[in-house]
Amino acid sequence: MKTRECLTTYLAGGVNSPVRSFKHLNREPLIVDRGSGAYITDIEGQSYIDYCGSWGSLIHGHAHETILEQATFFLKKGSSFGITTAIEGELARFVNYLMPSMEQMRFVCSGTEATMTAARLARGFTGRSYIVKFIGHYHGHADFFLVQAGSGVLHLNQTASSSGIPDSIVKHTLCLPFNDEKALQELFKTYKDQIAAVILEPVAGNMGVVPASRSFMNLLRKITEEEKTLLIFDEVMTGFRFSKGSAQSYYGITPDITTLGKIVGGGFPVACLGGRKEIMRHLAPEGTVYQAGTLAGNPVAMAAGLASLKLLDKENFYEELQEKADFLLQPVEEAIKGKKACLNRVGSMFTLFFGPEKVTEAADIKHLDNERFKNFYHAMLSEGLYFSPAHNEASFISQAHSFDDLLKTREVLLNYVCKYL
Repeated sequence: MKTRECLTTYLAGGVNSPVRSFKHLNREPLIVDRGSGAYITDIEGQSYIDYCGSWGSLIHGHAHETILEQATFFLKKGSSFGITTAIEGELARFVNYLMPSMEQMRFVCSGTEATMTAARLARGFTGRSYIVKFIGHYHGHADFFLVQAGSGVLHLNQTASSSGIPDSIVKHTLCLPFNDEKALQELFKTYKDQIAAVILEPVAGNMGVVPASRSFMNLLRKITEEEKTLLIFDEVMTGFRFSKGSAQSYYGITPDITTLGKIVGGGFPVACLGGRKEIMRHLAPEGTVYQAGTLAGNPVAMAAGLASLKLLDKENFYEELQEKADFLLQPVEEAIKGKKACLNRVGSMFTLFFGPEKVTEAADIKHLDNERFKNFYHAMLSEGLYFSPAHNEASFISQAHSFDDLLKTREVLLNYVCKYL
């Protein structure tokens, strides 16, 4: 049986995650065979410069030698035990060294598990029921996070954005427009002493790159502290992407709980949640908030994650990454001025939006020119460039991208925007 036939026959929708289907792009999905450095190669032998990097996980590029060596060493000792291993403590200690707000942590296997557990922990710690999230922010596919809401405090229309989720599940999830200070203040007046936690992506990545304004972030921290509401930073995507201290260092804000994924696993399925000891001690076995997982803390994955973090803990690592981002993106920013497009970026994370001249919240996404994006995406693939395959997603630059890679990409991008915009 041929590869595509096998996938479409035996996998639901032909994929294990919806965006991989390329259904929205009206083309067959890419099927990757291998990756090396900044490149991926599909089963037909076509290579692409990769700006998705496993959705931001591969800040060092594909198949990095040091990460492979460490993972292989631990794999030879045994792939899984379901028993505690020493490497779990070593990775936790290194995460704490880079992010001191994570005094204690719990490793899991996916970002969804991390955010789901963080919300449960916040409810258990505070004894409150409501969780606040922001429209357009994605925190995994736990039932109570899959919510769409109206724009603003007076129109909190809680409707699940997936079938299979009863209204009773989402009734304690409140949604607000991102970067809307007035709506935030009004919500806390309406639900005083009832909100367990506010969760957000400090820099949203799943509606395209949209950073929180500094004034909004400062107000959010002030209100949550005054109201004894926990502040959860979902740094599954932003963790270690901008700096060793992640987005919380970038904003100068210390959250109560942080969730991490992607980079912390070095390309393996690793995520974690962490925060102050007084909060984390509410998790079983010390506390009454339950969480467990057979493959949590898998030693092979822990070793890969530790190797990944040690590699980025090098002098000038992020300065060099920023230099690469500026080299690629500054000329594109200049070229699209006055055109129906905008480029949002923070560090080495970026999104090129077609249609609106600015994107600061989810409402702006309604004005995206998705037909233009399809045209753009097909053009980029034909030039050997692979960006994240959705208009409202982030793309990423890694240390594996050479300046020759970036120069080629820049020339293709500039030619496209000059010709078609």
